[in-house]
Amino acid sequence: MNLIPADTTLEAARKQFEILRRLGPEARLKMAFKLSDNLRSIVEAGVKERNPNYDEQKIKQEVLRLMIGEALFRQIYPDIEK
Repeated sequence: MNLIPADTTLEAARKQFEILRRLGPEARLKMAFKLSDNLRSIVEAGVKERNPNYDEQKIKQEVLRLMIGEALFRQIYPDIEK
């Protein structure tokens, strides 16, 4: 598995990894949580855009379905229609 994106030079990737190492585990964890929150917001905006008639509960369900996958969602909510 290549950890360096195709549009990133090896030098730039090394610098990024160096900076991340210097941040320490707590700062990297905070960054990961922030990225996760941002992704959830983007997914939620997409659900709202595609389904303007959904209420907040239905939006949350659809975001969860997209984030964890259909199989796991069905185990948690077997009676909710798609």
